[in-house]
Amino acid sequence: MNMKKMQKSVMAAIMMLGLVVAPVAATVAAAQDAAPAAQQDGGGLVDAASGKAVDGGEQKKSGAGGFMDVVFGSGVLGVILWAALFGDGAAAIYFAVDCWVLIKPNKIMPQTLISKVQSAMAEGDVAKALNACKDEPSPMANILAAAFQHVEEGFDIIQEAVNAAADLETERIMQRLTWISVCSNLAPSLGLLGTVQGMIMCFATLASGVPDIGALAGNISQALWTTAGGLVVSIPSLTIFYSIRNNANRLILRMTALTMELIKDLRNVEVEGDAQA
Repeated sequence: MNMKKMQKSVMAAIMMLGLVVAPVAATVAAAQDAAPAAQQDGGGLVDAASGKAVDGGEQKKSGAGGFMDVVFGSGVLGVILWAALFGDGAAAIYFAVDCWVLIKPNKIMPQTLISKVQSAMAEGDVAKALNACKDEPSPMANILAAAFQHVEEGFDIIQEAVNAAADLETERIMQRLTWISVCSNLAPSLGLLGTVQGMIMCFATLASGVPDIGALAGNISQALWTTAGGLVVSIPSLTIFYSIRNNANRLILRMTALTMELIKDLRNVEVEGDAQA
């Protein structure tokens, strides 16, 4: 229960971060867009009179090309895209850590649960084994509990219950991993959208007549930076996804084999029940 509360709190924090960053970044971007216009109004005549580069032009050139200039100088849409990329990266980190912590042998099939069930089955005490499953909540405990709850209905029904419970637990595990895959697939799309935006701005600059080389370089930089940002998020996320997924598949196979080994003694319990009847 505490783990679920912590997960909800972290997700809420990520969402709040996105809601806070996007409008703040948009406001800063608007201010950044307004500043060059003011410099041009005040410094254009000085340029024409002196024939030399003025401070405004020098500051513009010296500030161009940096990452923060690309983020805050790409307009409101660009800032929102960068906020979405940062949020996607934060979500990928959260889900990766969550799956890395929870998809472990001691979380999927605790050794204490296995020992208790083996001891109970050696004594032929199904009720004790069922209580052990309730005391050690885990995916394997849920599967074994499904078997023990149908012990009086025959071994065929037990196997069906085990298969259904195993499919359900497998789906729950894989649903956690799916979110890492979603983040890894979303990042390149966001980067591509930023690339398209940068190219649109680039051609708009070219269409204005005499192109501003600094603005043109900034637009191309925006296109390349967003592509790189999307790949930086996507590549590690994809690598982590397949790594944890393979580990989860191995654990599920081990859990399935061990579960069948533990419930095979239920054949004898069934025979004893029929004999007493």
